[in-house]
Amino acid sequence: MKFCRVENLPPYVFATVDQLKRELRRDGRDVIDLGFGNPDIPSPAIAVTKLQEAAAKPANHRYSASKGITQLRQAVAEHYLRTFGVTLDPETQVTSTIGAKEGLAHLMWVLVEGGDAVVVPTPAYPIHRVAPALAGARVVTPPATGGVEAIAEAVRAEQPKVVIVSFPHNPTTAVASAEELQFLVDLAREREFLLVHDFAYAEVAFDGHRPPSVLGAEGADTCAVELYSLTKSFSMAGWRVGFMLGRPDVVAALTKLKSYLDYGTFQPIQIAATVTLREARDYPTEVCEIYRLRRDALCRGLARAGWQVEPPRGTMFVWAPIPERFRDLGSLEFALLLAREANVAVSPGIGFGEGGDGHVRFALVENEQRIAQATRAVKKLLER
Repeated sequence: MKFCRVENLPPYVFATVDQLKRELRRDGRDVIDLGFGNPDIPSPAIAVTKLQEAAAKPANHRYSASKGITQLRQAVAEHYLRTFGVTLDPETQVTSTIGAKEGLAHLMWVLVEGGDAVVVPTPAYPIHRVAPALAGARVVTPPATGGVEAIAEAVRAEQPKVVIVSFPHNPTTAVASAEELQFLVDLAREREFLLVHDFAYAEVAFDGHRPPSVLGAEGADTCAVELYSLTKSFSMAGWRVGFMLGRPDVVAALTKLKSYLDYGTFQPIQIAATVTLREARDYPTEVCEIYRLRRDALCRGLARAGWQVEPPRGTMFVWAPIPERFRDLGSLEFALLLAREANVAVSPGIGFGEGGDGHVRFALVENEQRIAQATRAVKKLLER
């Protein structure tokens, strides 16, 4: 039997590093995993308490609604107004998703058909390329390093139906100004495509940068939607609480599709998320400060090793150009070398698509002491 959609997916190179990491650990090696971006910071205590309380009530064990309970949609609309200055109608402009990845994948089913063009700057978080491809679209990949001008050039050449962007950006950590997002919204209105903004790192930013929501741009309600989740800002990765927000007819279309596919996230999780959004408002600031300290520890440690890396202004990652001496290896072989010789696991840039092979990505998912241990090991390797 052939499994065409799966067989046509690009190789998942991250699995190669992960397999080596597991083998080394089985051999007793202390591998510091800075590869998989799996947040290690605990979820807010109030989220856990409310989950326990809600789960103890049998009435909450029944099917929920795929759109999300009313209180949760109201809470995220309140959060958007308070945090980003964006007013949303929770009835027509908000739908709950089972994490942002699920929301994006099913959104592509709604938006594109075979042969439609979707612009995705590369390198990119893998689901940004894979989701439109699975829906039958032709994925156009301008260089992410070209910024909004490269996107505009691709739009003018290809006339896409959708453009997917994400700021702060995974993996490159690039950030965007409100003016740049307004440029993309204006372009979307002019060229009649839907702008999809993955806002996963909405509140993980440093050095005075405050990431703007694309929905704050003038005219965005006619041409844009945004994906937001509690995964990074509230460190609730495993809870799978996300949202798609923005243009009402797109929100309605995704809601209709999801009504055939799921019954939403477990209702006690939705209740806990509602309370978290309303009563743990400062938690994203606390999470962000932890990541800032880790970022600084990693960049300082790499600098002492002779590996100069520009500190990112957003995300929970550091996107590091491969040192010149090792550049010919390519990112996969260099990542394997770091694992074998320094006991440090990182993500090879090639796994994020074209343009990524000259870099590796460090995830800030270990404490400062472990990060310092990792950079000391890297220093010994680079000094050989």
